[in-house]
Amino acid sequence: MNLLNRYILAQFTRTFFTVAAGFVAIYILVDFFEKIDNFMRAGQSVTMLAKFFLLNIPFIVDQLGPILILLSGVVTLGLLTHNNELTAIMASGIHLRTIVNPILIGGILYTMIFLAMAQWLLPYTIAATNTIWYEKVNNMIPLGIYRNGRFYYRGQDGFYSFARPWLDKDIFRNFSYSSWNNNHNLQSLITADKAEYKDKTWMLSKGQIQRFVRNIGYTTTLFDEKNFNFPEAPESFFVPKYQAAELSLTELFHDSINQKSERETFIAKTNFYSRVSYALLGIPLLVLGLPILLLSYRKWGRDLSVAIPVSCGMAFVAWGLWGALQSLAKAGLVTPFFAAIFIHFLFGIVGFVILHRQGT
Repeated sequence: MNLLNRYILAQFTRTFFTVAAGFVAIYILVDFFEKIDNFMRAGQSVTMLAKFFLLNIPFIVDQLGPILILLSGVVTLGLLTHNNELTAIMASGIHLRTIVNPILIGGILYTMIFLAMAQWLLPYTIAATNTIWYEKVNNMIPLGIYRNGRFYYRGQDGFYSFARPWLDKDIFRNFSYSSWNNNHNLQSLITADKAEYKDKTWMLSKGQIQRFVRNIGYTTTLFDEKNFNFPEAPESFFVPKYQAAELSLTELFHDSINQKSERETFIAKTNFYSRVSYALLGIPLLVLGLPILLLSYRKWGRDLSVAIPVSCGMAFVAWGLWGALQSLAKAGLVTPFFAAIFIHFLFGIVGFVILHRQGT
């Protein structure tokens, strides 16, 4: 790497950390005033509060990653232009593409760091902050977990296990309810192909009941349809909605290929593509933001007061479109892969075309 590339990349890095520190400080300040009352009502200590916000920093950086990369590149190129360094470099015969390359390399390097964070750091920090916020502050204790396409819940008298193809309906597949005695031996096991909760009653179809009878062992009773009054209703169960955020990239990928129903596979794929897509969003924003900066300088003069708001506006437009596409993907109106790559493809192509014209 030559001296020019090292100089521009170092400028990009300094700008990145400066912008990141400013945005993280603002985020924490706003979040602090929103959550301080909750911590005080829950009787949590200042140490717990400080731990929450300290562990939340990686998540904040991850959420702001695309705009941090965009603004770092825009400010770096803007400073080169403002200080006439860009004009001097280009006057020496160096092409604009060569000047922009270190900035793009910087964007790619930090994107790789974000991907590494999503794989190895964020699952632990997000799980820790979720435990503090949901369980210790808001007393939302999860009764169950979700693994390999099935839900597992611990009720007050027994354990539930089932698949739930439609999350908005109280209809369950491959349902089972088991109860255990004080010696941790199975007391009864109720299984059914289908379970439906309606009118405060569980109705099970095509199932069997296994019960332990002293001196006899287990007896089995078959039934076509039978009503049960289990202690819990579906709304009593609490499965963290934030659970997908606690999974690493590899866990999300394995989750997307190990589902048993088509609907669950679709949702898992959407979560995986969404996570990877968001981590990579900074690159197309940077590719489009750099030529927009050069256009704004030529039209309105050498002033970052125009380029930065334009870049932020572009970032919010990208966020809006990206979020809308993810919603469409979850609704099944577009494929998860299309929702993941459309913004990157659109912004990347437009940015490369404008950047090429700026350099000619």
